[in-house]
Amino acid sequence: MFANNQIFGAPLAGITDKPFRRIVRMFAPGVPLYTEMISCHSLVGGHKNCLRNFDRYDDEGNIGAQIFGARPDLMADAAKILQDSGATWIDINMGCPVPKVATRSGAGANLMRDHKLAERIMRAVVQSVQIPVSIKTRLGWDDAHRDWADLIQIAADCGVRFAALHGRTRAQLYSGQSVLPKLENTPIPIIGNGDIKDSTDVARVREIGYSGAMIGRAMLGRPWILGQLSGVYDVPKNIGLVVLRHLEYMREYYGDRAAVPMFRKHVAWYSAGQPNSSEFRIRVNSITDVNELVSEICKFWGCEVDV
Repeated sequence: MFANNQIFGAPLAGITDKPFRRIVRMFAPGVPLYTEMISCHSLVGGHKNCLRNFDRYDDEGNIGAQIFGARPDLMADAAKILQDSGATWIDINMGCPVPKVATRSGAGANLMRDHKLAERIMRAVVQSVQIPVSIKTRLGWDDAHRDWADLIQIAADCGVRFAALHGRTRAQLYSGQSVLPKLENTPIPIIGNGDIKDSTDVARVREIGYSGAMIGRAMLGRPWILGQLSGVYDVPKNIGLVVLRHLEYMREYYGDRAAVPMFRKHVAWYSAGQPNSSEFRIRVNSITDVNELVSEICKFWGCEVDV
């Protein structure tokens, strides 16, 4: 599931759900994609209010299911569930900086400052499944603790197959510029992540020793970008039809009542930078009826479809 110079689609909370991944697959059938991060507590507990707990991945191609948590036993159980659900590989989140995850839950980026716990989690997950395991992490907790190399060495010792490295510390959150360190003689392949948005960025990441590039926020409103960067697709001629297909997948997955308000952010990203997009977004943000939303999308992009 991993090869050098590969393009990856990053895990983005609230974005890379099953409908979004289906849209990306239209343009990049073979690109490795991540799920949104999945709570081991929620997954193992079978919490019914979280749809992703019940996703199947058999028809999704090369898909990595990302889990987060601070209990090795629950992380191992979650990994087994996701393996049985058809995931290609398991990814352990060791970089999420938000307080809900990194401080109050002791998971995500907190594992960058508790390497003993991180090691127990990695060993438990690797031993629980037969599919590959990866980690996604950051440079460190803050500027005084940029110890990503130590964590990746521990990961390699635990049997983790590869890592993704985001070029910011936890203290930076998502502000400032992402700066990836130059790599030499790493024990496992490392994928570069952070502010990578075009082919120039991808080339730069490869030049400094990374085995691949991970695209995150550049996918917003441009689900075809992974296909572009992989050389298998270009920008679609009618973006409106892509938007409508995405909305259709959202409706199938969430139902109309939930899908319409959830889809507004996607409409904003798809329309960004286009003429009259501000007025269009203002109209869309007041819509609650799916037929009205479809009508506005068709008028803005000049497409026709039967609702």
